[in-house]
Amino acid sequence: MVDDTTGHAEGQEPRCDFCRHLIPETPVVASVEESEYQFCSQACREALEKSAYVFTESHGFMWFDPGVSALNTSLPQGAPRNAFVLLSGPAGTRDRALQAELIWRTLQRDESAIIVSFQEPPGSIVQQFLTFEWNVLPYLERDQLHILDCFTYRLSTRSRMYERMNEWNQHLHRVAENATTTIRDPTDIDEVTNKLDNCLENHNLVDSGLVLIDSLTEFGALVQPVRAYEFVRTIRADVCKGRFVPVYAGATVVTEESLFPHDLAYAVDGVIDLRLTEKLVPETLLKQIRIRKMNGVLVIPEWHTYEYTSGLGMVTFDPEEEQAKSAAKATETDENTPDHADAETDDQHTDRPDDTV
Repeated sequence: MVDDTTGHAEGQEPRCDFCRHLIPETPVVASVEESEYQFCSQACREALEKSAYVFTESHGFMWFDPGVSALNTSLPQGAPRNAFVLLSGPAGTRDRALQAELIWRTLQRDESAIIVSFQEPPGSIVQQFLTFEWNVLPYLERDQLHILDCFTYRLSTRSRMYERMNEWNQHLHRVAENATTTIRDPTDIDEVTNKLDNCLENHNLVDSGLVLIDSLTEFGALVQPVRAYEFVRTIRADVCKGRFVPVYAGATVVTEESLFPHDLAYAVDGVIDLRLTEKLVPETLLKQIRIRKMNGVLVIPEWHTYEYTSGLGMVTFDPEEEQAKSAAKATETDENTPDHADAETDDQHTDRPDDTV
């Protein structure tokens, strides 16, 4: 039941009618167009008078739905928009598939996305999406998906790479070309950060969209550690905290986890762990994901077993439950199978009538 004078449900602590946070002290009351409102502060009252809207959900502007099954299960409140998140795991965990799905779900929310690629040329990035039946060509065509190419600087002659492509790869290259910004020297941190900022500005990304860095491991191999740490701090400050645009950065475990970028847990807002394990099913290597840390939201830090399926993306499952289903199905099949083999065997061993007189 709602109190007509306050607009709040009975028995619940009142919330500010502008910012939607709980009112800890005596509310600031104001009448607006014959309706009475309660505010937590004078600042919120004045903001309502100047604003054409109110925040209809507490923290709604701070959180978003990643759209990835295991992440949603572990983040019941959603993921923070102002977070720099590390995706850490060994080879074989399909971490790049997770990165691709984060981008795809962003596009499906009708938001823009930017990929900073140190590992692959634009055409290969597009092909990876298409492998999952996620057609990003329309988004590239209207520049809703933009690529910062930090890879092809390695090529002495870029035109030669294009000439060696087959017709299909040339087509993908042409589609991605207008939605690609080439980084001349990825070891120049100022160039990378400036072009990323220009791209964010051109797409008007504030409180919206997503930036993916693929990968910090590769970037760390290009520059000195001090410069690498400074890059992460700058991106976190300018993009995540300054624009409320989340940044997800891949970090493949190839050396000790005490080295960059895996020693960044203290400096970033979130850490998502990926691992391979044989403990659940003997002689079977299964992939698992867990959110180790995510500042500002409720986290359920449980391991989830997953696999990637074309068209669906990450699919989580319970290995023990799947084993039980397979065993039950096998038992049911055996029970429903006629015992023809035994019958034939019995016939073959039946004594023939003695024709001898």
